[in-house]
Amino acid sequence: MTRIATLTLNPTIDGSSDAETVQHTRKIRTANERFDPGGGGINVARVLARLGGDTEAVYLAGGVTGPVLSGLLERLGLSHRAIPIEGDTRISLAVHERQSGKEFRFVPQGPTVSEEECQQCLGMIRSLECSWLVLSGSLPPGVPDDFYCRIVEIARAQNVPVVLDTSGGALKATLASGGVRLVKPSLGEMEQIAGRPLRDGEQIIEAAKSLVASSGAETVAVSMGHGGALLVEAAQVVASPAIPVDARSAVGAGDSFVAAMTFGLAHGWESRRAFHLGIAAGTAAVLTPGTDLCHRADVERLAAPLGIGNLSEGGQTK
Repeated sequence: MTRIATLTLNPTIDGSSDAETVQHTRKIRTANERFDPGGGGINVARVLARLGGDTEAVYLAGGVTGPVLSGLLERLGLSHRAIPIEGDTRISLAVHERQSGKEFRFVPQGPTVSEEECQQCLGMIRSLECSWLVLSGSLPPGVPDDFYCRIVEIARAQNVPVVLDTSGGALKATLASGGVRLVKPSLGEMEQIAGRPLRDGEQIIEAAKSLVASSGAETVAVSMGHGGALLVEAAQVVASPAIPVDARSAVGAGDSFVAAMTFGLAHGWESRRAFHLGIAAGTAAVLTPGTDLCHRADVERLAAPLGIGNLSEGGQTK
């Protein structure tokens, strides 16, 4: 069995609810409240489990809210391992306004992590037993931009391929250091990497090819929302249009894409097939409200026209 571990340095307890209207000052009455364990890597692990993958979520958690996050993961039956920190795990909120159909998202910065806690995290990574490692999500305050670089070095020494999905200084620093198997930037993040606006598909492909040529990443999958997605490797470029659906929530679409593409690659699929599965999963995620992420039945339905075939060929049936 191929085990995929995910690391979330700035996890969150994701709350979501509906409200008729969102107005300042007034008390807003909500309905359909739910709470989910969240943050990039945790979301990826949730989707991997739904697709039938063998996964473990590793994350920083602390304060009075850390045990709540762990309890939510326990309730899902998801294999997990917490690295204790002093600060309170953050709580995010997404509110869907029925009147307009818009979604309002409130995302705290997260707790400050000490150098000692960073070192404990590195020690945990050295002890992990996994075949693939996904580094997903933002860095919390106190964690240096090159922290993912250190983790990539540890993973490479153990011959563990690394998938990267982050932003800002952490994204640029890690790709500059190199050695990433797959990176999934959004168009905006790809422009940050390139240091300039990317006006059309040719410019995006050129920037992604440059990243591959520099050994920053072997595979670059650029998500472009309604513009579809691009897969760029040394030997191929694949462009895929977006799958038209009625979106309910954009929460977790990128994480679902990363999870599904990693699922395929980890089980020996060729990149194009794994990429198309990622597109199907990212699209399936927008069909669910709030923080629910994608469901396997939706992924398989959307993946069928793309020639994906049965997911059981790449993992356990679930």
